[in-house]
Amino acid sequence: MKRKTLATLAFIVFVLSFFLTPLGDLAKSWLMRSFASTPDIIPEENQERLSGYDWQLRDADGDSFNFERSKGKVAFVDFWATWHTPSAAELHDIQKLYNDFSEKVDFYIVTNEERFPVEEFMEKTDYSFPITFRSMDEPSPLEIPDPSGAYLIDKTGSIVVKSNEIKDWYNEEVTQLLDSLVLK
Repeated sequence: MKRKTLATLAFIVFVLSFFLTPLGDLAKSWLMRSFASTPDIIPEENQERLSGYDWQLRDADGDSFNFERSKGKVAFVDFWATWHTPSAAELHDIQKLYNDFSEKVDFYIVTNEERFPVEEFMEKTDYSFPITFRSMDEPSPLEIPDPSGAYLIDKTGSIVVKSNEIKDWYNEEVTQLLDSLVLK
């Protein structure tokens, strides 16, 4: 074979590895995080307020609880799915936020998947934030994106950040925003 043919075949194998192997998932996730932008902060005069906090959810053990427990607190709500590469890619930065703010902010990393794929994903990735399971028939005070999106809610119930795209959640602007919301 000629060198040019070998180089072309090697390039094809390399490109196919992005679509057919776990290496591809890791590379796609890294690329998505690399090009993610900082979430847009909604100006105060344009912020919507939650209509209420009555929202039944389940924890990783299957026990029900109500979102009402976050009333008067800062809450970060992220909707994700294990099979959705962009939403799974965001979890890397969300874990860092959780490490720094778990004592001051309520984190809801919400999925509508069954427990098994989520537990398998969490074990494989070593993330430690709590997973929240959504009941499909329960109404939510938030517009539920399909399949991913995130909200940052202040102590008064105002939506400060709303995003349906992959974002860089761990940067100076976001951490300063969280610090200011916690102190308010």
